[in-house]
Order: sequence, then C-alpha cells, then structure tokens
Amino acid sequence: IVMEPKMAFGTGHHETTYLMASGILKHDCTNKSVLDMGTGTGVLGILAAMRGAALVDAIDIDTWSYESAVENAQFNNVAGQMNVFCGDASLLTSPNKYDLVLANINRNILIKDMPTYYQSMKQGATIMFSGILLEDIPAIEVSAAALRLKKVGENRRNKWAFLAFEK
Repeated sequence: IVMEPKMAFGTGHHETTYLMASGILKHDCTNKSVLDMGTGTGVLGILAAMRGAALVDAIDIDTWSYESAVENAQFNNVAGQMNVFCGDASLLTSPNKYDLVLANINRNILIKDMPTYYQSMKQGATIMFSGILLEDIPAIEVSAAALRLKKVGENRRNKWAFLAFEK
C-alpha cells in the first residue's frame, strides 16, 4: 500500500492501525461491503479493497483526511471500489448495508456512534474497533452488549486494544 499521509492519520505504523490491519488480514473481505469510519489516510479501506471488498465507503470528519484518502485510493488503484466522504456518522442513512465496519477512532466517539454503526450493519456483519486504550475495553464491551453484539475477537499491542463483534 502506497501512502502519502500529509496531515491525515493512518500510515499503518501506529498500534491501532496495525491492530486493525491485522484484523482485516484475518477476515474474508471478498465481495463484501465495507465501512471505514474515521478513515484518515484511507489505509484500512484500501487494505479491505485490496483484499477483495466489492465496495468500501470511507468517511472522515477532517477535510485533510478526506483529500488524503481520495488521493491514496487513486495511488493504490482502488478508487473504483472506494467512495470517500467528508462527514460523520450522520451520513449513515442506509440500514443493513455493510458486511464489515471498521472504526478506528476513540472511545467516546465509538460509544456515541455505535448504535448508528449497528443500524448500518447487515445481519451477521462484523464490526472491528480500535483507537481504544486497554482500560477502555470494558466500556466498549458494555456498549456492544447493549446492542446484543457478540464478541468474536480481541487483540492488544502495548497499551492499545482491538475488539471485534458480530451482529
């Protein structure tokens, strides 16, 4: 993956991006619809597209990130599979659309927007979270349990955590 991060987050070197990429590499993305929430440079969405995703919607609130993700999708020849949007979870208006949701953001945003992510997921879909510290794991698990999401994965790297759930 070729990255020109400029001012956006996500070169693949940070623990949270590494954990998410590891999760994607273990997941079958073939012909799946993917949401990359808080896309940054687009690295995770690009990886999902390279792993066979049919469609990737990538969203970030930051204009720099939006522009970087658009450019990086082009650099990596996945622009035809990847739609990049500038905005937040309020853009998620289609229910039951995604097979895989990637959210590498932070605890407070993840908890606040988790019900919106849930509504955008197909039955049987997977959601992967990172951007969370080890001490944030219980709060994320409680929020996920309230939506009846089933925990299917966990990984840790230094003080950072990755959690995966299934709808």
